[in-house]
Amino acid sequence: MIDSLVTFIVGLAGGNAALAIVVFTLAVRLAILPLSVKQARGAKLKERLAPKLRELQKRHGRNPERLSKELTALYAKEGSSPFAGILPGLAQLPFMWVMFRVATHPTALAGHYLFGAPLGQPIAGVVASYGLLSWPIMVFVLLIVATALVAWWSSRRITVTQDQPAWMRRLLPLLPFTSVLAALWLPLAAGLYLLVSTTWATTERAVLATRPL
Repeated sequence: MIDSLVTFIVGLAGGNAALAIVVFTLAVRLAILPLSVKQARGAKLKERLAPKLRELQKRHGRNPERLSKELTALYAKEGSSPFAGILPGLAQLPFMWVMFRVATHPTALAGHYLFGAPLGQPIAGVVASYGLLSWPIMVFVLLIVATALVAWWSSRRITVTQDQPAWMRRLLPLLPFTSVLAALWLPLAAGLYLLVSTTWATTERAVLATRPL
């Protein structure tokens, strides 16, 4: 099934697998943009209601049933629900899973290259095939550097608050850099997908954060 999907997507891009990954990733991100907007709207609502949420948790923290009813009533008053910022994010996962499977399918990507670097191989395989000082390795290095820059930008945009646990405040700014670790381990095609997807996601969050939703 994945072989057929990859063949179909690559065929649409005129046989250029790297271009197909970029175009298909952008198409998926564009298709789920309404879900991202809903997720951003839910996050902004939660941020706006944060003082009231803390007050309710302080008042009814020992009575989960009452707390749940009060939270539901508060969100209903705003025309929303406690899951407004969660469900859209979950709905995106199947699309991301399909795209990730396409980008990590070595058999279907065999014989396809990005500027001379094989899309279906991880960096360890490229070193074994071409040597440490080679052009394909430079392609990998440039992609990883670009991914690290996007991760740094994304990390700087993460907001931590004092009401969050200390471990969460330390962990959240580090999460974007998992894409760099993934790019070091996964095939080049997956690294290309991660770069395009995380660049879109970070830019999208920056734009949505400055616009009224």
